Order: sequence, then structure tokens, then C-alpha cells
Amino acid sequence: MPQNTPVIQNRKAYHEFFVLETIECGIELRGTEVKSLRQGRANLKDSWCAVDREVYVKAMHISPYEKGNRFNTDPMRSRRLLMHKREILRLSMEIKRQGLTLIPLKLYFVNGRAKLEVGLCKGKKLHDKRAVAAETESRRTIERAVKSMGE
Repeated sequence: MPQNTPVIQNRKAYHEFFVLETIECGIELRGTEVKSLRQGRANLKDSWCAVDREVYVKAMHISPYEKGNRFNTDPMRSRRLLMHKREILRLSMEIKRQGLTLIPLKLYFVNGRAKLEVGLCKGKKLHDKRAVAAETESRRTIERAVKSMGE
């Protein structure tokens, strides 16, 4: 597998939120969770991050490893993210001041270590989603017209 290719992506996050900034951080995992992630058996869809003195990812589902036994952990447990203290303080200030949220976007491996890309996000309203959908549709029609002109 090439480096930095996402094992798991949260496509729903790009539909529901404006991603203002992305941060790469490590994630604290237990043994069989890593094996399950390498098989791509995780779900970031409804997950979010809680920031206090440390950052935890909540509601991230990692399916139990099939060949694991009693060492399999709870699939929905909170997992600590590995960030510098300055980063955590800055993020908590941004979240409190601007009413933003931290959403996991991608999970991938770099040099054998699991990394999670979290985004500092602002929620989209319904009219924002409609505007984005209209923009992508117009872009597609323009591309189709240009392609048909070339033929």
C-alpha cells in the first residue's frame, strides 16, 4: 500500500461541514485494533473529537479483529489522539471562541504508524449544501459541454 493513502475516509464530513483547517495526529490503539484497521474495517461516519486537556475521538467504530480472541476491545471505545500540548490549547481556544468542532476526516498509515487527520470544521446550513450542489452540477455540465465540443 502506498504511503499516506487513506485506509478509511469520512466523506460525509465534507458534505455536512466546511473544513477550515486539517491537522494530522497519532492515535492510541490497542493490538488487534491495528490489525483490523489494516483490513479497512473501521467507520468514521458519525465520529467526533472531544477536547479537554487531551483530545479523544468518540463514536469511531473499529470492528473486532476476526482472528482475535479475548484481546479484542470494545469497538466504540474512546481513543486518545496524540498531539502536542500547544496544539491542544490552540484548538480548544478556537473551538470555544468560534463555535467550531473537530471531525475525523481520514485514517491512514505512515511508516507503519496509524495517523488520523482531523479537521477544524464549521457546520453547513441547508442553503449552503444546496449552493455547493448547484455549483458542482454547473461545473459538470460545463465539463460535458467542453468534452462534446472536442469530439
